[in-house]
Amino acid sequence: MSKFDPAAPLSANPPLVDSHAHIWGPGMPFANHAWARPAYAFPVEEYLALLDANGVQYGVIAAASLFGTYNDYTIRALRRFPRLRGTAIVDPDIGFYDLERMRAEGIVGIRLQLFHVDPLPDFTTDAYVRLFHRLRDLGMHVHVNVEAARLAPVLAALAPSEVAIVIDHFGWPEEQFGLDCPGFTLSVDACQSGRAWVKLSSGFRRADQDVPRALAQAYVEQVGTERLFWGSDAPFVGMEGKVAYADTIRQYEYWLPDDAVRAAISRNTYAFYFDR
Repeated sequence: MSKFDPAAPLSANPPLVDSHAHIWGPGMPFANHAWARPAYAFPVEEYLALLDANGVQYGVIAAASLFGTYNDYTIRALRRFPRLRGTAIVDPDIGFYDLERMRAEGIVGIRLQLFHVDPLPDFTTDAYVRLFHRLRDLGMHVHVNVEAARLAPVLAALAPSEVAIVIDHFGWPEEQFGLDCPGFTLSVDACQSGRAWVKLSSGFRRADQDVPRALAQAYVEQVGTERLFWGSDAPFVGMEGKVAYADTIRQYEYWLPDDAVRAAISRNTYAFYFDR
């Protein structure tokens, strides 16, 4: 098997959609629990310039935990640029009318940012039960980011509502367990049930690119391209200056070298985020 070449030429078929990036403007308020506090802005115009420079036509803005429920900048960006969609972080008691208005303005789901949140929220409360059912009714989804070892109770809590689920960053499988890791096996089961999709994203955080390659190919084999998305995770918070946008595309092409496979993922990603 060939090894990853960080200088390999890019193919002539870039991803159609980047399903995972973050944007923020200057002077935005950090949440008290923010795990990083970047001293720079990453405005929507800069992100769109990266898409254009790399031939990517559409982008999805993932709500960043750094700013909590301050979704204002993202929503204003979605109003300006129809080539973008986004998710938001919300309080569980958010009302129907607010969610409905967000949906109309390009917010297609809410993000449960649960990494290092201990204990997990009580998803059996009336507020969460209402939230998940309202999201289902509005054709929105729940975007889950949680450690592999704690994915099971989150998926179980979402199941009664039958809301669509997007699992972040390969399901965060732990390398030492390989394909036996709950992050992978639970994600596969959820996809096969018809309830979930998985993002092949943030793979640049793995020192050995053969790890995300093995996972990506196993996902294709076990759930098919129709349940997978690709995302860059720009602007690479915590690894600034070590990763370029083109690097993430080059890695993706290493994980899945078949142009037809990546094209199928692109079509399905567009359908999920832009054509529902």
